[in-house]
Amino acid sequence: MSKAIVLYMHVHQPYRIKHYTVFDTAKDHGYFDAPYDDQTSNERILHKVAEKSYLPTNARLIKLLRDHPEFKVSLSITGTVLEQLERWSPEALQSFKDLVNVNGGGQVEIVAETYHHSLAFFYSRSEFEMQVQMHRELVQRLFNQSPQVFRNTELSYNNDIAYWADKAGYKGVLAEGWDPILGWRKPNYVYRPAYTDNVRLLMKNYKLSDDIAFRFGNQSWSEWPLTADKFAHWLNSDQDGETFNLFMDYETFGEHQWEATGIFDFLDHLPARWLSTPGNTFMTVSEVIDNFEAKDFVDVPETITWADTERDLSAWLGNPMQHTSIRALYDLEQPILNSGDLDLIEDWRRLQTSDHFYYMCTKWWSDGDIHAYFSPYDSPYEAYINFMNAFHDVRFRLMEKGVQV
Repeated sequence: MSKAIVLYMHVHQPYRIKHYTVFDTAKDHGYFDAPYDDQTSNERILHKVAEKSYLPTNARLIKLLRDHPEFKVSLSITGTVLEQLERWSPEALQSFKDLVNVNGGGQVEIVAETYHHSLAFFYSRSEFEMQVQMHRELVQRLFNQSPQVFRNTELSYNNDIAYWADKAGYKGVLAEGWDPILGWRKPNYVYRPAYTDNVRLLMKNYKLSDDIAFRFGNQSWSEWPLTADKFAHWLNSDQDGETFNLFMDYETFGEHQWEATGIFDFLDHLPARWLSTPGNTFMTVSEVIDNFEAKDFVDVPETITWADTERDLSAWLGNPMQHTSIRALYDLEQPILNSGDLDLIEDWRRLQTSDHFYYMCTKWWSDGDIHAYFSPYDSPYEAYINFMNAFHDVRFRLMEKGVQV
């Protein structure tokens, strides 16, 4: 029986809000331009991640794709990180272009998403669709691809998203393979979303994915060290599945898991080790949808995501600070768009990026540690204060134009 690994990685960097005080409002409209030596500097962080992750990972993947024509990769790349790469690290952007075009193309597929990595689907369908279109146009310009498979921000998914993707003409949509949703089923198959006709559902095998993305460098983990041989053996021993959906952040390689952990050696050896077993292959997200029939249908009435223990939206919408700030932002939609001020519209969209609300999370224990790791702020309350100061300046700019808000 043929088995496929679907290696899908998400590339993203937000525009972090600098330390922006109430005294800056009505005076300084540059919310995202912190000094280079500041911990919120987007340019400094972009350079660091490009050097530690993007450039070395792309170089390795290009070699692997050349050495193994059966090797395939799927990527989603947000508009916010592509903008920053164009501005501050053109060599890293070129390395992504080279990756997509290796061997004449066809081994790397770009996945659709929202341009600004926003939660707009849950607040404004028109804004959501605008950002998806903006992202599609950018991907076409930079990579000459028209995405055929969709992933919503933070892998957030429910029946409505599947229904939208079906009507929008996508062949597939990505989601978390969360046990309470799957029940007796496993994430190692293609599924059909409930209430849809044509679209198919690929669900993340979170246990195998997180072995790489989160546990790889943990020396207290019972399976440490994880080698390509061991990982391939696990997959070969699993007789219940056709596709192993390994979904993770691109920054897993070199940034979240540092080079010293051996993560690059693992990546270097995995394709050859997996392909050494007859019948094993790699597929892009589109290829696995094209090659396997839907095993069953999956009904997801409530929203799931790939974050935190709960796998819901509570990482971004779990406390009053988060709810208040995101609702206030979307309440400005019509005045912002009616203003016709392109700079103001762009700042409003950059403030929609889900990371801002993630930084405001007040959870404890392991989930809280993960939030703190990603946040450039000393506390969730500092993140909230910076965001709301920027938000009030956006309102001030609207009122300056005579717009009633």
